[in-house]
Amino acid sequence: MIKKIQKKVADYTFNKVSLLEEALTHPSLSGRHNYQRLEFLGDRVLGLVVSDWLLDLYPDDDEGQLNQRFSSLVRRETLAEIARNLKIVNMILLAPGAEQEGTRDKGAIQCDVCEAVIGAIYLDGGFDAANAFIRAHWKGIVQKDVNAFKDAKTLLQEWCQARNLPLPRYNVVSRTGPDHNPIFIMQAEVEGVDQASAEGTAKRFAEQAAAAALIEQLATQS
Repeated sequence: MIKKIQKKVADYTFNKVSLLEEALTHPSLSGRHNYQRLEFLGDRVLGLVVSDWLLDLYPDDDEGQLNQRFSSLVRRETLAEIARNLKIVNMILLAPGAEQEGTRDKGAIQCDVCEAVIGAIYLDGGFDAANAFIRAHWKGIVQKDVNAFKDAKTLLQEWCQARNLPLPRYNVVSRTGPDHNPIFIMQAEVEGVDQASAEGTAKRFAEQAAAAALIEQLATQS
């Protein structure tokens, strides 16, 4: 399996290739030897690096603004995009069945593997290596205007508040698929105005997608 992967991810070359192999291995391919433990670690390393970075970059921001920036920098969509940009997605090791199901193209999986790679870099090269990797590949978004970091649910809520409308409601339309790879369809609704549905691999992801779809619908009506 090691022969299938390179030693290098973007600008980082692994000393211990087995760590990168583990970070790229989907649970469908190998029982306990998969990216999940490294994902757990990488999530914490990413959070620490981003938190420290934001405190340094924005000394005048209050806690709410820092949280807004932080949430956007570590959210699924951001990590999935970085995984695609760095070609990490192409390196994921999957069982044939998972490949056929389109697992490689799912944002949640791309996000998980991105975090796992960060965890692997931390174990392979230490904190300085992980810190340098994150700062190099998040630098294009870390200095965006704070308002650019608002997620779809926040934007929809603010749209309702500006018009003195009830706050959005989110309802489960359906849940399908196996426990290890579920698909949720969630509905976002502004009572008496409009509604929209979307799917995701977790409720929170489907809610964000439904909110984004509803915002788009509302924009075309105004």
